[in-house]
Amino acid sequence: MTRTLYLLCSAAPPVFDVAHVIEDAQSRGWDVCLGLTPTAAHWVAGSLDGLAALTGNPVRWQYPLPGEPDPWPAADAVLFAPATFNSLSAWALGLTDRFVAGVAAEAIGRSTPTVAVPCLSPALAAHPRFELSLSVLRGAGVELLYGESAPTPPAEGAPVFPWTPALDAVDRATARPTP
Repeated sequence: MTRTLYLLCSAAPPVFDVAHVIEDAQSRGWDVCLGLTPTAAHWVAGSLDGLAALTGNPVRWQYPLPGEPDPWPAADAVLFAPATFNSLSAWALGLTDRFVAGVAAEAIGRSTPTVAVPCLSPALAAHPRFELSLSVLRGAGVELLYGESAPTPPAEGAPVFPWTPALDAVDRATARPTP
């Protein structure tokens, strides 16, 4: 049985690793559907066709027109990573003018297991809206890998985006109990 993962990405440097993340998710048994913010789509524009071929699904950054069918299967889980200050704030406020914020908001309403990994500067993390957004999303059942819940960086001290722990969290959130 195939499980479907919606991988939603904002425009932050870890988005350039998305092909490797897709391959890792696929090796775990996920059918991946990739959604991007418009800026993230612009950043990886030269790779969009390759990413669609890799996933076997269209890469999306816009809503379909009224009456158009949804080209993605229903999600079993959502991973929103990297999630920028703007995306997290819009999502927490329910501002769904951007495709990925709308998909993430609907995941909450559908009780779809959702994991998010913020990626932002220390200055934006100090903004009061950020903690409010995290609180709203946690209260809605979103697992956030940030702060105390963030995985420890590698021993070398170089910050590495926690893609593997994020996929591990998705796998845990969707694990079926064995009879």
